[in-house]
Amino acid sequence: MQKKLKLAVIALCYSPLVFAQTDNSQGQKASAMTEQAFTFTEAQLGEDDDMSQNVSIINSNNNVYASEVGYLFSPVRFRYRAFNQKYNDVFINGVPMNDMESGQFRYSLVGGLNQQTRNVEYALPFESNGFSMSGMGGSNNYNFRPGSFATGHRVTLSGANRNYQLRAMYTYNSGFNNDGWAFSANLTYRGAKEGYVEGTFYNALSYFLGVQKMFDGGKHSLSFSTWGNPTERSTQGPATDEALWLANDKYYNPYWGYQNGKKRNSRIVNDFAPSALLTWDWNIDDNTKLTTSLFGKYGMYKSTKLNYNNSDNPHPTYWKNMPSSRFNVWDEDDVTNRTDQNLADWNEQYNYWTSSKGNRQINWDRLYFSNQGVNAQGADAMYFIQAKHNDALTLTLASALNKQIDANKKWSAGLSAGTNRGRHYQTMEDLLGANIYHNINTYALGTYAIDDPRIQYDLNNPNGIVREGDKFGYNYDILVNRGQLWTNYVENFGALHYYVAAKAGYTTMQRDGKMRNGLAADNSYGKSGKAEFFDGGVKFGSSLNLGRGNTVTFGLGYELRAPQASTAFASPEINNDFVLDLKNERVFSTEVGYQHRNSWLHANVNAYYSRMTNVTEWQNFFYDDANSFTYFSLTGGKKAYYGVEAGVDIKVTSAFNVMLLGTISDAKNINNSHMTFMESKSGEYHGYGYTETPGNGIYDYNTCYNKDMRESGTPLTAASLGLSYHKGGWFIDLNCNWYDRIYLSYAPNMRALKTWEARAASGYDDTWVGDCVNPEIIDQQKGHGGFMLDGSIGKSIYLKHGSLSINLMITNILNNQNICTGGFEQSRSSWTASENKRAYRFDRNPNKFYAYGTNGMLNIAYKF
Repeated sequence: MQKKLKLAVIALCYSPLVFAQTDNSQGQKASAMTEQAFTFTEAQLGEDDDMSQNVSIINSNNNVYASEVGYLFSPVRFRYRAFNQKYNDVFINGVPMNDMESGQFRYSLVGGLNQQTRNVEYALPFESNGFSMSGMGGSNNYNFRPGSFATGHRVTLSGANRNYQLRAMYTYNSGFNNDGWAFSANLTYRGAKEGYVEGTFYNALSYFLGVQKMFDGGKHSLSFSTWGNPTERSTQGPATDEALWLANDKYYNPYWGYQNGKKRNSRIVNDFAPSALLTWDWNIDDNTKLTTSLFGKYGMYKSTKLNYNNSDNPHPTYWKNMPSSRFNVWDEDDVTNRTDQNLADWNEQYNYWTSSKGNRQINWDRLYFSNQGVNAQGADAMYFIQAKHNDALTLTLASALNKQIDANKKWSAGLSAGTNRGRHYQTMEDLLGANIYHNINTYALGTYAIDDPRIQYDLNNPNGIVREGDKFGYNYDILVNRGQLWTNYVENFGALHYYVAAKAGYTTMQRDGKMRNGLAADNSYGKSGKAEFFDGGVKFGSSLNLGRGNTVTFGLGYELRAPQASTAFASPEINNDFVLDLKNERVFSTEVGYQHRNSWLHANVNAYYSRMTNVTEWQNFFYDDANSFTYFSLTGGKKAYYGVEAGVDIKVTSAFNVMLLGTISDAKNINNSHMTFMESKSGEYHGYGYTETPGNGIYDYNTCYNKDMRESGTPLTAASLGLSYHKGGWFIDLNCNWYDRIYLSYAPNMRALKTWEARAASGYDDTWVGDCVNPEIIDQQKGHGGFMLDGSIGKSIYLKHGSLSINLMITNILNNQNICTGGFEQSRSSWTASENKRAYRFDRNPNKFYAYGTNGMLNIAYKF
């Protein structure tokens, strides 16, 4: 595929000899840049929720840096100011679209709707808008009114070597006819029998249908739109550098294997969220407009996973399968794990890994054979495919009033009210040839006897038999209700432009259990208590025109944010408990900037600082040391985000521009958080709220020593040099990008104190706290950054009937496969329970993802 891309580049470079020259125009330039931006967005963002990305899309015509970084740095999953995506507020027709449980906007909601998402209003964190108080990470409002789309037909064909290989799109927009009707339709298919990563596939069909009617001479408008993006795709798994080295492939995927000679992936995602939006626009007078929208969505998300029961871990990258688990390759002084026999075992495992591709993939045939063996004994399946479901029914009403008071003053106010029922449950997807499975907690069998009621996942149906398609393990709903009022006032006062904004909100959240878990017999079935939060905030933004193209800006904001329901429950798969000390998040943010703009230069520089307190975070992971799933809560956290970002756009000639972009930032915890965790094998809490009393006093061991841990999965330093040539219908762009300081997600349990026994052995002297933090993980693991060269070339041609555009975009032209886009540390100790060091070093083997090598997309679009 890479050879084909290079040939396509050569062909397009010579195409001026074939195509007739056409006149250059700003309209052509905007069209090409928009196509480039939205193709990058679709191909690189939001395609795989299993890869920690949370990319923010931010844009502003007044800010060189912000207008470019959203798609320019997307190959490394760059996040604006390293903010979690929940701080970037997304709207459609004024309705908030961020998920009401997690706070994040899932881009798969509008996947494939490239033409519909072109029409969007952006607001940076301290810019005013007419649909909200701008979010800390900015706000975007997509316009899905059919009458607002560019009229005509558009047919697009695309070829790529990314997550999908083929895209076909048809769009029709009628515009308003004489009777005041406008219609819009879109149909898009994206697919790949195998994507860029081996063992993956992609199938998605997107649709959009809309109608709008103008009444009373345009005073009233009623529009209705419905859309969806049913998708089935398989995913890529993370791997350690050791596994990638053994496979000789930076994109080695451990999630698939051969079954009867054919590739089968264990992680399949099915995602479909049919949505509908009704919007009423009322132009009350020439200066006053009221917009009211009602939105409904039912999201269905399912993700499968290979699991095992009373058997060996079937995943090829399980640590005991790695050669370095036989011989300590890191520590020359480890005489215990560096014997001749250890070395022989290392060589044996190395030869096994490298002798056959099948040896480093899932052995499906063996799993079926094992299950057939237990069928004869009437025993439960040893291996099976489970499916986790996260479904959600959402209803939201939003209304906004915009009043132009006079030429220099504008006032906006609005409200929104929404309710969300999130359904979380697990089903048996495939028994892999087995006949039976029981709905019991096999992790708790090591703690409790087989006849103990605490091993039951559902005491209302004890020892329930699970067939394919049946629910098991957990089943609960999360109920969230949220209302908000907001207002903005904007004024131009001579050379000063300023705005003030405020909002106030009310949020409730509750769990409704559908299974009576044996570990929480009296606290898991039915509804929990209701947590209620009043939140709100104020914001001020200003710009002062100093003349001669010089402008200074200043912004200041403070808000209380209700915690997200996704982090509010201590162990939602087991019981109804909220995490301890659950509070509103307190957010302070400020920014100062300078802009210079003249006929040939547009430059911006901004310095920002944001501070959060009462931060609540939550993780659920399998803790191998305890052979148990662990629900880990961090509360009382404090975070700081600060940095400098700059952009310069130099117009060298009427057709040639040079652009420089860069940011140096930090985003980290500035205190040690409180810690609480529960293990699914016992149902007992540990950590925050518990103390131990050694002989010489009381010591708090409820702390996670995560101070100075950075936000993960995004470069904290990034820079770009861009060259752009646009003339005669040609568009050629080349970007030289540099990424650095990419941190991996840290393991909080490895930054807690060690066991009581280990601390007792230290003698509880003045250094015992430091000595008893897990010794093998102190510094946060980092990923490798580096240089990436991206480019695009395109041509617009006006025909007798319509126009044709051809655009080729190539990412990572130099095929740098060493840039890490994210990953996570392993949550297991390199020490055994008896304090003996293992040969395998978990602290030296984080799981990683790497940026794709040379990849691209060729688009051919015909508009008529």
